[in-house]
Amino acid sequence: MEKQTITVGRRKEAVTRIFLSKGEGKITVNGKDYKTYFPLVYLQNQVEAPLKTVESADKFDVVVNATGGGVKGQAEAAKLGIARALVEVSAEYRPALKAAGLLRRDPRAVERKKPGRKKARRSFQFSKR
Repeated sequence: MEKQTITVGRRKEAVTRIFLSKGEGKITVNGKDYKTYFPLVYLQNQVEAPLKTVESADKFDVVVNATGGGVKGQAEAAKLGIARALVEVSAEYRPALKAAGLLRRDPRAVERKKPGRKKARRSFQFSKR
């Protein structure tokens, strides 16, 4: 069996496991083609971004296992995971991916709810009378 690179990508509550191997550019997410799993074009672009940056969209097959979070979080987690896998395959991809900002994990997450508040910062409606 050929060598397969396994990495992980995270964003918000979403976690993706990426299995990158030599191939002809097939991207599968949870057993479906990524274009059916991510119907919105901008989410498809997120997943394709690392491969397009290093101009190797037709050289690798990608299998993604996505869990948790929403569709957008999963797409962005997949983007990070694919970028990390490409760096593991060849270190010469690193400068291009780094310049495009694809190797940085987005640390933003939902702020926790505080006591005495309706949400994290929103307070209950104030009634003067």
